[in-house]
Amino acid sequence: MTKDREATLREDYERRLREYGDNPLGVGWPNPQDAELRYRVMLDVIRPGAATNSILDFGCGTGALLENIRHHGRRDIHYTGTDNSEKHLALCRQKFPDVNFISGDILNDAPGLGEFDYIVANGVFTLKASLTHAEMFGFLSSALQKLWLHARLGMAFNVMTKHVDWERDDLFHVGFDEMASFLKAHISRHFLFRSEYGLWEYTVYVYRNPQRG
Repeated sequence: MTKDREATLREDYERRLREYGDNPLGVGWPNPQDAELRYRVMLDVIRPGAATNSILDFGCGTGALLENIRHHGRRDIHYTGTDNSEKHLALCRQKFPDVNFISGDILNDAPGLGEFDYIVANGVFTLKASLTHAEMFGFLSSALQKLWLHARLGMAFNVMTKHVDWERDDLFHVGFDEMASFLKAHISRHFLFRSEYGLWEYTVYVYRNPQRG
């Protein structure tokens, strides 16, 4: 994905922040209830058992996922956020001065990033703005393959489903077969699609190892 295409997505999110402020609309979610549901589903990628889990929030935006984690008293989660928008990161650092927020394009400068138990990307791949499907899928493919190198246990992200009455041109709708083929070929065959939670999207959990019941 070229710098111009990365800038297209960044500028769209920064425009939303200017227009709507620090709230769900400002990061592209229609209402607080849907946003809360997405946060819960995203964090369900964490498998039970560990006392603490480190998480990298890729595309952290205004830090709303961290707000949710703290609101629910999730002391089992050690959070790090990253974004390529300095406007969003400035707001995050103002709100959470005790938290590590990583700035810059980590996808092109990732060797020093370190490892995390889980990496989550909430809303990063749901909006494509003016990009084509191929351009956006190229971004998703490149980003997930690079992020996977820094995930010890698993990764979670969401995209818009193609099982809808109609598709919006600015949203990124991906079929199950297209996603499954990519994951098996380039990430891991241990994945799960969740689409039961009532929104026009699905969340993907990808793991390094299978879940043994």
